[in-house]
Parts: sequence; C-alpha cells; structure tokens
Amino acid sequence: MNDVSRRKFLEQSMLATAAAIVPVTPTMAVASTRRSISPNEIIRVGVIGVRGRGRAHVGAFKKSPDTQVVAICDPDESVIEGAMNAVPTATYYRDIRKLLEDQSIDAISIATPNHWHSLAAIWALQAGKHVYVEKPISHNVLEGQKVVEAAKKYGKVVQHGTQARSNEATREAIAWLHEGGLGKISIARGLCYKRRESIGKVQGTQQPPTTLDYDLWTGPAQLLPLRRKQLHYDWHWVFNTGNGDIGNQGVHQMDIARWGLNKTEFPKSITSCGGRVGYDDDGETPNTLMTVYDYGDQQLIFEVRGLKTSEYKTAHVGVIFHCEHGYLVSTSGYGKVVAFDLDGNIIRTFEGDGNHFQNFIDAVKNEDPSGVNANALEGHRSAALCHLGNISYRLGMQRTLSEIDEMFGDNGAPSETFNRLKQHLIDNSLVPDETPFTFGSALRFNSKTQKFISGFGSNEANALLTRPGREPFIVPQQV
Repeated sequence: MNDVSRRKFLEQSMLATAAAIVPVTPTMAVASTRRSISPNEIIRVGVIGVRGRGRAHVGAFKKSPDTQVVAICDPDESVIEGAMNAVPTATYYRDIRKLLEDQSIDAISIATPNHWHSLAAIWALQAGKHVYVEKPISHNVLEGQKVVEAAKKYGKVVQHGTQARSNEATREAIAWLHEGGLGKISIARGLCYKRRESIGKVQGTQQPPTTLDYDLWTGPAQLLPLRRKQLHYDWHWVFNTGNGDIGNQGVHQMDIARWGLNKTEFPKSITSCGGRVGYDDDGETPNTLMTVYDYGDQQLIFEVRGLKTSEYKTAHVGVIFHCEHGYLVSTSGYGKVVAFDLDGNIIRTFEGDGNHFQNFIDAVKNEDPSGVNANALEGHRSAALCHLGNISYRLGMQRTLSEIDEMFGDNGAPSETFNRLKQHLIDNSLVPDETPFTFGSALRFNSKTQKFISGFGSNEANALLTRPGREPFIVPQQV
C-alpha cells in the first residue's frame, strides 16, 4: 500500500473506530429521491467484503469503462490492502451502514460471507442503490423472500452472482434443451465433487483477529464464540454463517439444474442424507450429501462429495441432464456445454463466455431491473433449494451406512445414486458398519406458501426457514 493510501486508510479507520463506539442505525435515503443515471455517466460503486471474491468484484468494476470503485468496506482492516492498492482513491469504510449513507454511491457489490448477503442487499435497496449480490442470495429461505420483496418495492437493479446465466454456451444449451433438443428431460443431476480437507479441531474458544470488529462481522448471525482455527473462509462449514458446499459452490449447479428443468415452482418433497465423514474437525456442514428434489414429473438430484472421487460423465463440478435421446453436460467453466447421445457420442457442443458484471452495469445504466440475467427472484428460487436440502439433512436421524440399504428402495435414479455414494465412501476406506450417516425423512413442501406441509417434522422444518434476529442487524419482516 502506498503512503497516500496508507494515510487515507488510517484516517478512515480511526473515524470508523470512533463511530463504532456509539450504536449506529442505518440512515436510509428514500429510493425515489436517488438521482437518475444518464447512459454516458460513470456509475459509482462500493464493494463490500474484499478478502476473497470481493477482489474479483473490484477488478471487474475497475476494468469496465462505465464504473468507478469509489468505496470499499470490510470489518477486518487486515484484508483491505489488495483492494486499496487496486483502487487507491477509494474511501474505506469499516461499517456498511456508514457506506450506505453516502448518497453519491450508485451501486454496491456484496461479497461478504453468506449470512450478510440478504441484509446488506435490503439495506442497500432501502438506501436507493442498485445491488450486485454474490451467491447464495440468502442464508435462509425467508431472507431470500425479503430480498425479492425489496427489489420489487424499490425498483432497483439486483443481479445475483450465478454468472453462468450470462455465459453464451449455457444460455444457448438451455434454450436448445427447452426446444426439445434431446427430447423429454427426466432428471437433472447437480454435482459438487470438490475435494475439501479437514479444517482442524481446536480445544477451546479462539480469539478473533485483533484487526476485526467481530460484532460487525457477525452481523445478523448469532454472536457465538469462535470455535475453529480460521475465522475467514471456514465460516462456510458452520450453519450459523454458511450453508456448506451445496450453498457455496453447489448453488451455481443448482441454478443451472433448475433452469434446465424450467422449474419456477418448488419441489413437492425433499429428502437428504449425508454426513461429515473421513475426519473429525470443527466443521458442521456435511462434506458428503445427497438430496432428492421430487417435482412429481421430474427429479433434481444433487450430490456433494468432499472426499477424493472420480468424475461422473466427464464432470466433477457440473450438471447432467438425463433426457429421452441423450444427455447434456455443463461443467464448472460454464463456457462449454456438450450434448451426447445415449451411447455417449458427442452430437453437439455449445461454446461462448459472458460478462455477468457488465450485464449488471448495462442494466443499471438503463435503469432497467429486467435487464439482468439473474434477478433476485431467480436467485431466491435456486438458493432456497440449497436451504431446503440442508433442512432435511439437519432434521435427519443418525444411523450407519449398513443400516439403510433400502433408503430409496427401487426408486430408480435415487437408488442408483445412493449405491454409488456408498461405494464412493467404501473407496475412501470408510467401513459401512462404522460410518455414522444422517438420514432425513422426506419433507413435503407447499410451493405457494413456501412452507413445509403439516406432518412429521414440519414444525421443526418450518422453524429452520428463518433464524432468530439480532439487534440491530435485523432482516425486516416488512420491507
């Protein structure tokens, strides 16, 4: 960091620290009073969360001739240097609420941990700003609903960070599927075969970094003692702040799978089984998970594998659509999608990239919320599927693998998938008689009310559609 940037950082840091002494309530500008943006005007952007993915946000907006990054925000002062070096004229804010008071900022880009995504988006919309929000759009189902409501109420542009929606290869392939390119689609299979090592195990409460305002970082989550070695990134594997790999990497594949099935409603039932197996660490979310979403006429089957595994039909991370006349494979690069016949011969290849950030920028310039490829509603629908899968898992009963050979009976693809999962664990030297696994009951869901239907476990399941609030970081019931 150069001397000018360092001085500016220290000055802003002292101001932010002083402001943190007194509780701050966001002073939100009324959206209707925000200035209009002319097509030739530079859009002023603030980026929130710059340790990891947020640096890519800074780079994308810096690269565009239509935008200027004028502010960065992160509650941990130790992680901002890379962003400040990239945009040394930007103002640093420790507290998002202070950034949102700056009425010269037109849009914000959110790359915080998952538990902040929805509240940051809603606060920004209430402050009259356009929003780019990383995936998943929410930490739980209710939050996603509220972002959708806020986007509609305030009429601002919201882009969800499922960037495959802007890639030409994926867009063309999905359109071809919808036109009947491979006949009827029976199953969409999402894969997150992504190796995850143990995060370690601590013996007691850990101290957060001294450079961090832990209360601000925690925000709308529960303020709990830190019980893992690394605060940053490993928050993904704790339910208080993260959603596991189904909501981390997997939400991309979930979105493509749902998009290809052309489903705007939620499934009729959800069944998960899984576990955190192969090591004993401080993570809570499953490193191995299988979820079946039953729509009645079609199924979406999602698999998470964090242990060493081979690919499935050319993909480790991707989506496979099983169709009447073949299958379509989308892998995690999103710039190439391949169609195969039933014998595994390539019959068509789709190629082409996209610029999801520029799509957002163009929609902001045109003040057209409908111009984005991944709006709040689409983001909510896909993120909610991840949350529903986790709810079934969290309410499941623990048994061993050897006790549940008939979990899916002769139910075709789910049974075949479960048998492959068992073999995968055996290949990783896990013994079925000694491997604890969680088996969730099938939870029935009402797509219109977005609630679980009365029955076994429904009360507990509905309670997990949201979470307790924590003042002053409350996701509003009425936006």
